[in-house]
Amino acid sequence: MTVSKIKDSGRYADGHGLYLQVSEWGTKSWIFRYMRNGRARHMGLGPLHTLSLAEARERARKARQALLDGIDPIDLRMDVQRAAKADAAKRTTFKDAAEKYIAAHKAGWKNTKHADQWEATLKLYAYPIIGGLTVADIGIGHITNVLEPIWLAKTETASRVRGRVEAILDWATVRGHRTGDNPARWRGCLDKLLPAKTKVRRVKHMAAMPYADVASFIGELRDRPGFSGKALQFAIFTACRTGEVTGARWDEIDLTEQLWSIPGERTKSGRQHRVPLSKPAMTLLTNLPCVKNEPFIFPGGKEGAGLSNMAMLELLREMRGKGLTVHGFRSSFRDWCAEQTNFPREIAEAALAHVLKDKTEAAYQRGDLLEKRRKLMEAWSSYCTRPAATADNVRQLRAAG
Repeated sequence: MTVSKIKDSGRYADGHGLYLQVSEWGTKSWIFRYMRNGRARHMGLGPLHTLSLAEARERARKARQALLDGIDPIDLRMDVQRAAKADAAKRTTFKDAAEKYIAAHKAGWKNTKHADQWEATLKLYAYPIIGGLTVADIGIGHITNVLEPIWLAKTETASRVRGRVEAILDWATVRGHRTGDNPARWRGCLDKLLPAKTKVRRVKHMAAMPYADVASFIGELRDRPGFSGKALQFAIFTACRTGEVTGARWDEIDLTEQLWSIPGERTKSGRQHRVPLSKPAMTLLTNLPCVKNEPFIFPGGKEGAGLSNMAMLELLREMRGKGLTVHGFRSSFRDWCAEQTNFPREIAEAALAHVLKDKTEAAYQRGDLLEKRRKLMEAWSSYCTRPAATADNVRQLRAAG
């Protein structure tokens, strides 16, 4: 009887340990049965529709040959499979590893913009040089080829690229795609080849309006129609970042407690930031035009969206020309705190939602100093809304001095 005519389930011996196995569902496959250290073992050779009788006999012969040499054929096959898998892993390119790393971690990043920045910098600076190389073959020379052209001219960007490459190669090591030290690490490796970024970085501070000029500027803003001027006033009163203001929603505002709670996904630190609302800030909110079913406090041109990130900056440029930035008003606030008030430094830093760099200080300061910040923000808003003539007098006195 030929194997194709066998229908009943069971095992049919061909001899020398080779069997045709027919399942109860009618599928047919070849197995090799043998004894090893007093224990019966069954080794699948493949399905009948793929292996002919002659091919199955050849595989069974090689298995018997391995046994004759003292080698378990199942263990031998597993070793071959592991070696093939390891070889394939070593052929993983840097670009493949980067894409898998980003896919694995992007869910934990606070916004999609972060993932976009990773992809953009790697595509621009790393992929052209190491994107097609296997991660197992990447060495220090390849990393310096990526970094040296931009290390002096774009130090901050280069530093981010280095950190991202290091993280990807660490991932590749843990996944078994490469072995050995990470050639992108800084300490003990690249710090011997490149100058520290603090030695070459040119710090560019956000251009800020002198705090003495803010009151007269607020007076001009009040005469501006539209939400951009209102949003810019609110940003100044609260000393908050652009994205926090343009994305502000009514459900984040507690009018009774006079409090704005910014969710962590919109803050730089990734933690909720509670902002006490001063009287001028509350007055601004309560006098805003009512837009039916609009969740955003400062709606933009598109339905269901807040102002664009450029709206306040464009208005500022229209009023004062290029040079100043919206972020610079945070610096104006900080300068005013230091030069015109007796509020402690930690209160001003908490108002700006800055994370304390001193770990010991941060450990003791567990609260957010809300009530103390409320007094500070009330004083700042009062300063910003004092009569413009007073602001002019201050400038005249300073010029005379």
